[in-house]
Amino acid sequence: MNKLIKTLIATSALFLISNAFAALPLVDVDWIKANSCNDDVRVLDIRNGLDGGSRTEYLKGHIPCAVYTDYLKGGWREGVKKVPGQLPPTSKIAKLIGDLGIDNDTHVVIYHHGKNALDVGSATRVYWTFNVLGHDNVSILNGGYLAYIADEKNKIEKGNNKVEARVFDANLQTDMLATAADVKAAIGDGKTQLVDLRPQHQFVGINRHPKSKRNGTIPGAKNLPESWMTVNGGGTFRNKEELAQLYAVAEVDPMGAQIDFCNTGHWASLGWFVSSEIMGNDNAKLYDGSMVEWTAIADMPMERAINY
Repeated sequence: MNKLIKTLIATSALFLISNAFAALPLVDVDWIKANSCNDDVRVLDIRNGLDGGSRTEYLKGHIPCAVYTDYLKGGWREGVKKVPGQLPPTSKIAKLIGDLGIDNDTHVVIYHHGKNALDVGSATRVYWTFNVLGHDNVSILNGGYLAYIADEKNKIEKGNNKVEARVFDANLQTDMLATAADVKAAIGDGKTQLVDLRPQHQFVGINRHPKSKRNGTIPGAKNLPESWMTVNGGGTFRNKEELAQLYAVAEVDPMGAQIDFCNTGHWASLGWFVSSEIMGNDNAKLYDGSMVEWTAIADMPMERAINY
């Protein structure tokens, strides 16, 4: 083998290793400490009202070079046809991303507060949004901000980081989006698993989301509560081996065709992230409209374990 071929092989190998590393779904505190201020990295602080965070908290202290964007109020989700929290129009979300100093070559790293599975869902929802727009060079800081500040030696930056806007070209991946029609077709088809990420009390029909019209779940769905995805329902993901056991308890095949849903697509993003990015299921999709949309369509079937 001549020297040129050896060089090309070595260069290709380094390129693949670098890209694989950059695209890891989860990064840890050591990684963020070493890379948060890199030119090709944009760290997003998405702390918000769900986890008790806000821009005020960001200004008081954040990971060095992180840029703030409010998950709840920053434009990541919007109401569509009376269903709250849906994916905004592609051009609108692409502008939001570009204004955060992100282009198609940027490695985006997202961090949440780290308190519970609910705010982890904020990070997985933003992660999913990037993937749906065709950008898979994105990661989540496992454990969130609380994991970072657990070591008092880790540097905290105060104030606001301003960035220059860039152009982000979105390429909507429609195959990742499940519609109400897709869900209806999946009922009883023997091929596609419907996975309800809501708490059990909503799954069995005891309670429902304030904007849902009916109690219960989609016929044939399995319940895999979002709080199972993280250690003690906290801010850190369970490992793959533990998750496999939980999927078995819930009678969900981690590798089968799957549509994840909840109320409006927040909790469902946690299930999608675990199935797709941790378990490696390329056949997982998210139903964005979820139960708020489903229950508003009169002829969509429901099942309910509690009848009163």
